[in-house]
Amino acid sequence: MAAIAKGAATGPAKLQAVADLVNKLSDDLEKFSLLPKDRTDALEELKIYGRDPKYADPIFTKDGFTMLLRYSFQNTPDDTSRAALRVVANAMLLKPETRQMFVDQGYPAQACDRLKAGNWDDEFLLSRVLFLSTYGTNIDLPELIENHELAEHLVNNLGRHVKILSDKQKEKLDPMEDSALGETLKLMFNVTHFSKTHVSSFAPAVSLIVALLLKQEIPKTKPLDPPFGPLINSLLNLDLHTELSQLVLYPENEPHKLTSRLVDLLDQSIRAYSGNDLETVVTPVVSLLAKLYENARQPVQQKLRECLLPTAEDRQGVLGRSDSLPSHLLKNSTNPTAPALRDAISHLLFDISDKDASKFVENVGYGFASGFLFQNNVPVPASAAATFKKGDGFGAQKLVNPITGQFLDREKIADGPDMTDEEKEREAERLFVLFERLKKTGIVNIQNPVEKAVQEGRFEELSDDCVEDLD
Repeated sequence: MAAIAKGAATGPAKLQAVADLVNKLSDDLEKFSLLPKDRTDALEELKIYGRDPKYADPIFTKDGFTMLLRYSFQNTPDDTSRAALRVVANAMLLKPETRQMFVDQGYPAQACDRLKAGNWDDEFLLSRVLFLSTYGTNIDLPELIENHELAEHLVNNLGRHVKILSDKQKEKLDPMEDSALGETLKLMFNVTHFSKTHVSSFAPAVSLIVALLLKQEIPKTKPLDPPFGPLINSLLNLDLHTELSQLVLYPENEPHKLTSRLVDLLDQSIRAYSGNDLETVVTPVVSLLAKLYENARQPVQQKLRECLLPTAEDRQGVLGRSDSLPSHLLKNSTNPTAPALRDAISHLLFDISDKDASKFVENVGYGFASGFLFQNNVPVPASAAATFKKGDGFGAQKLVNPITGQFLDREKIADGPDMTDEEKEREAERLFVLFERLKKTGIVNIQNPVEKAVQEGRFEELSDDCVEDLD
């Protein structure tokens, strides 16, 4: 009978194999009975089995998990420690109860202290277990920041990633570098989110994140794949109002360099993503642009208005129907499947309209503005239904339809024949049915205009040969 390959057992055989490995490794902690290679091989096999928690229960018990933590942190060789940390990270991902075990035994402090090691694998694994421990535990993040230099180590690790790019060694990098950066950014986002009183400790990270945003190449198919999505998320939580942040975000020589980069990312991303990804991945870019606009100087704000608001070219048709970035923003400002993105876009467009309802209506059309104004209790301006003028891009001012935002002289006028009396009557019947259906919902309480016409004697029945089935 052929022997089962390592890590290939299933069902009860897998359970027995996992139990044997846990027992062997536990005994080794007391007796040092395994050679270094055998110890690492056993942990590697346990990692394979631990990818699926079914029939892998001994890994997730208190004794089994404690054994893995000891191998990870208690003076074991680097290879052994990393092999154990991989099993620990998988366990904490798959079995949330192990996260509190990690915290209860005091290992977050040791993980913080080791973050300064300067190794991509260590950065990746230690950042991941710390990141996972921020969910569903009583981890004391302020204590880690104040007494174990968590913020300093994360900032220093970001600096290492910037230095690699600055040295133009990207093509020679260890593949783990990108993964390590992603975990560092995720951890920093959670720490700054859950420990807002210590955000100032991460102030030096602003310049490093900006550098990474500007130096990295944007992925062609998924622009916000790591590191860009995590970079933007991390920047959102930091204090961007400080003088140091302002100098980094809007440098004197190129004040709109970062915002232009973000507009480019938004333009590519709003086309590349759909469904839930559109909601979760693209919304932070919009939110960050709104935050940057609020703090920017006038030239940067003007540049953003030019990039994000409808142009004269957009107004050649009904707003929201072209392929420009402003049109994509307007279409998604009413997207019922992406409520967070919808609200973020509307707030951004309102903000760059100086938070003035009249300007907002003029910029995006009452059709797109009305929902936002109503939901946010902003009074609708008296001028909302009045035509106004906008530049046509050639220096002339043209009248604009206030509802659609289109230049009036570009509107198509229907040139079909007038409806016959019979067609008018059929449309009246259809309207009657639609109003009756609406009344039955209880949402509205208004009189059907067709019903009113009948009561006033203004409704004439068609002859039998003109009756048409209604939809």
